[in-house]
Amino acid sequence: MTDTRADRRAVPEEGPAGEGRGRPNRWKAVFVTLLVVGALGLVTWVLLGSRLLVVRHVEVSGAGLAPRDRIVAAAGIDLGTPMARLRTGAIGERVERLREVESAKIERNWPGTVRIVVRERVPVAVFTRDGRYHLVDRHGVTVADGESRPSGLPTLTVASPGPSDRATRAALAVLCGLPERLGGRLAEVEATGPETVTLHMKDGQTVVWGAAERAREKIRLLDAVRRTAAGRAVRTVDISSPEVLKTK
Repeated sequence: MTDTRADRRAVPEEGPAGEGRGRPNRWKAVFVTLLVVGALGLVTWVLLGSRLLVVRHVEVSGAGLAPRDRIVAAAGIDLGTPMARLRTGAIGERVERLREVESAKIERNWPGTVRIVVRERVPVAVFTRDGRYHLVDRHGVTVADGESRPSGLPTLTVASPGPSDRATRAALAVLCGLPERLGGRLAEVEATGPETVTLHMKDGQTVVWGAAERAREKIRLLDAVRRTAAGRAVRTVDISSPEVLKTK
C-alpha cells in the first residue's frame, strides 16, 4: 500500500499563501480610495471653504442708461463669497428687475472676478405724464424719465401707455416695423385703439395706418404715394385698407 501521509505533506496549503498574495491588493485599493477621497476633499475646500477662489471684483459691461452702482447693488453679490457658491441665475433675475435692463448674463472669471453683462432696453418713443418725459422701449416698458425732452424720438400718444395696453403695443409695433427712410421722418405715432394707429410725419403729412397687420403692403403703398406725388402736397394718406387707397 502507498503511504498517503507523505502525499498529504507534499501538497502545499493554499489558505495562508492565498491570503498573503491578496493582502497587498487590498492595501492598494484602500490607499487609492483614501487618495481619491483626500483629493476630493481638498478640491471642495479650495472651492467652497478657502479664501483662494472668492469674489474679489465685480465688473459691469453693456450699461448706459442704468448706473453701474445700481446694477451692482441689484445683483447683491457679497465680496468674499466663494465663486462656486454663486447662484448666477438668481443674480441675473435680480438685475433684470431694473427697468433699464432687458436681459443680464452673469459670468465667472476665475479666480475672483464676476462679470455682469447687461443688454439694456432701447428707447423708441417718448410720452409725457405729470410734466415729465418718459422713454419707452418696443414693448412699452418705461426705461427712463426726465424733465427735458430727448431728441430724436417720436412722440407716443395713447390713453394709457404701458406694456399691457393694446393700443400702446399696436402703435409701437407699427413704429418699430417702419424702415429708416420712413421712421426717420416720423414725428408722432398715435393710437386710440389697437386697430386705429395714425402716423404724423415731420413734414405735416398724416398717415392713417389702421391695425398693425399687413405692414409690408402698407409700406409699399406709402412709398408709391410719395414717389407719385412729385412735390405735390398730399396731406392725408389712408392705407388702413390696402385694397382701397385714399389720399387728400
